[in-house]
Amino acid sequence: MNSKKIDDNDEPNSESANDNEPESPAEIAIVGDLSECEKEVSQSLLDVPVGGECTLFFNCPGGSAYSAVSLLSIISSRKLNATGIVTGECSSAALWPFAACQRRLVSAFSFCLFHPMKWQSEESVQLIEATEWTRHFTQLELKMDELLAKFFGMPIAQLKEWSHPGRYISGTEMIESGLAEPFELIPERA
Repeated sequence: MNSKKIDDNDEPNSESANDNEPESPAEIAIVGDLSECEKEVSQSLLDVPVGGECTLFFNCPGGSAYSAVSLLSIISSRKLNATGIVTGECSSAALWPFAACQRRLVSAFSFCLFHPMKWQSEESVQLIEATEWTRHFTQLELKMDELLAKFFGMPIAQLKEWSHPGRYISGTEMIESGLAEPFELIPERA
């Protein structure tokens, strides 16, 4: 392949050889609290054409259940051919978008925390509001567990075993359970 240096004043040639090369899939990092990166990740997913390919790199401790189901919904409704790679941790709410990936890769150093949803409120709430939240929370937890098991293609009983009271599942266990494929961390040698 020929390459041409483009000066700051030059316009790129729209007929270049690079235009004939297939575009590589979008790469999206899901790092840190899911609630804090949801807007950026959502926009990156929406930038991928419907039915297009993307690779999601996970090192995420979790976040909001609503953020989790929103990202899963974007991946699923847009029929994205997503590959998820756990580079460190994929825990709690991050499990939902990971489960939505068509292909899931983990290393022996990847870990996933499965646990029951946690109710957290920083605000003072009245008893009637707390009662309604409790009713909603109970339904939400059951539906979220069912959704996660469905997307992972795993028995709900196994999910509940891992989630209650909560357990870190190693990459090796994810592979043995058929929920992910292995990738090895191999150093490049010159």
